[in-house]
Amino acid sequence: MSPDPPPQDKATLLIVDDEAVNLALLTRLLRPAYRVRAVNSGARALQAVTSTPRPDLVLLDVLMPDMDGYQVLAALRGRPETHDIPVIFLTALAEADDEERGLQSGAADYITKPIKPAVLQARVGAQLEAKRAREFMRDKNAFLEAEIARRMSDNEAAQQVGIRALAHLAETRDSETGNHILRTQYYVRLLAEHLQTHPRFRDVLTPANIELLAKSAPLHDIGKVGIPDAILQKPGPLTADEWETMKRHARMGYDAIERAEADVDRPVPFLVLAKEIARWHHERWDGTGYPDGLAGEAIPVSARIMAVADVFDAMSSSRAYKAAIEVDAVRDFILAGSGTQFDPDVTAAFEALYPRFAAIARRHADAPGT
Repeated sequence: MSPDPPPQDKATLLIVDDEAVNLALLTRLLRPAYRVRAVNSGARALQAVTSTPRPDLVLLDVLMPDMDGYQVLAALRGRPETHDIPVIFLTALAEADDEERGLQSGAADYITKPIKPAVLQARVGAQLEAKRAREFMRDKNAFLEAEIARRMSDNEAAQQVGIRALAHLAETRDSETGNHILRTQYYVRLLAEHLQTHPRFRDVLTPANIELLAKSAPLHDIGKVGIPDAILQKPGPLTADEWETMKRHARMGYDAIERAEADVDRPVPFLVLAKEIARWHHERWDGTGYPDGLAGEAIPVSARIMAVADVFDAMSSSRAYKAAIEVDAVRDFILAGSGTQFDPDVTAAFEALYPRFAAIARRHADAPGT
């Protein structure tokens, strides 16, 4: 015969019955294996379930004065802290309809009187085992969910670091700064969130795609790593031939991302947008941009948004070859390009958001000399 478990390891049972004889019998039968608490009314039961130690199982008489078992069970199920405590009904009502009503009320099991000790022990043990299994699965699921969230967070952080590393690699070849990446991400997100309810954009600019778009934005000029320093860092205007070489960065960025994408087993959604932005953010609404001369709706939405964000930042920031232009003048330039250089609806969104664009430009301005 196995020894009784230590008291701290025993499950706690709460017995509720208005008959003292029944309480004594049930206590005697169950106390060797469990910690047993006993009360003689529904009102006292509702007090007892909230005191320490909380019961792991309630054995509840159905027929009691003032507050019957159904009312007690309804009260237990209505409280978050007692909702999940299993309840076994104890009753002299042995009709099938009575048992069905008890189970439909939320009881875990139904034992008829007179109590048979072997049945009682088996039913109590089965319900406690089921409760332990539920708690184990709940704790395991909570652990797995936390672990998945942690790993997703780690992957997200690693992905962001990789994106920033690539973007900063392009910066080392150019006169742009880390704040350029930050500012354009802010601008892209602002425009996308403003346009997400617009009939022309709402199917594309879902919350998930907006996140991917903001994540992809830093890679828009990654192709500049393939442009010679003499052109990238030239302090004056480019010659016609130099300009043709500079324009190659759009296609080069697309090709670089596409090659990276080919190295993974399944599509990476943000890389799809990164390729669109890298290749087509210099296209113009009227079809006179580069590298492919796309026009209007043929230009991906991501690239149309990036075009406004990039032009605003490029014009309002200083570079080796030019001084910064005052932000109001940049605003006027972008608005004048509505329908020619820029998508009219993206331009209208920019106009509505201009005070926030200007605030971001001031807040995240480049340090003098950078």
